[in-house]
Amino acid sequence: MEFDVEKLTLQETYLRLVQLITPRPIAWVSTLSVDGVPNLAPFSFFSGVGANPPTVCFAPANNAQGLPKDTLENVRRTGQFVVNVVTESVAQAMHRSSDEVGSEIDEFQHVGVEPIESVKVKPPRVRSAVAAMECTLHSAITLGTGPAGANLVIGNVVYFHVEDSLVDQKALHTIARVGRREYTEVKETFRLE
Repeated sequence: MEFDVEKLTLQETYLRLVQLITPRPIAWVSTLSVDGVPNLAPFSFFSGVGANPPTVCFAPANNAQGLPKDTLENVRRTGQFVVNVVTESVAQAMHRSSDEVGSEIDEFQHVGVEPIESVKVKPPRVRSAVAAMECTLHSAITLGTGPAGANLVIGNVVYFHVEDSLVDQKALHTIARVGRREYTEVKETFRLE
């Protein structure tokens, strides 16, 4: 099969991307609005960028009306966010946090997870997440416009939270996204010399 992107619908293009880029780690991003309303949303276009400085990125698409989602607006206005690590114990809450709700809704309450204060940034982190990265905004880049228009958020990690039990990398068991509602848990690894 071959596909010319110019001839694909937006939905077909999205499906090709999520079919081929697997598994995708999930950035469960918590932010605060300028009015102090907590926001929590998952993004599976997410990656680490580098270690000097420690940098991560995620890509929030515009909503169905072509407007920036609350997470992007909050990051642009406050310059801060937290990336919470997703494991099986919080997977259902993470999935539910993708619900489209009004910006006045506290999404921690909406999905039933407890917030905990961060150390260096104002947005709270998810208490039940086994790890989290507090970040300050490096840059937010608009790549596309209209519905599903792509944006790229790059953040500098300023503080790490990691449960003591995760000293062994094999204990992490993160959840990654495979398809629309399909996920996988990283349980098995192999070593190459």
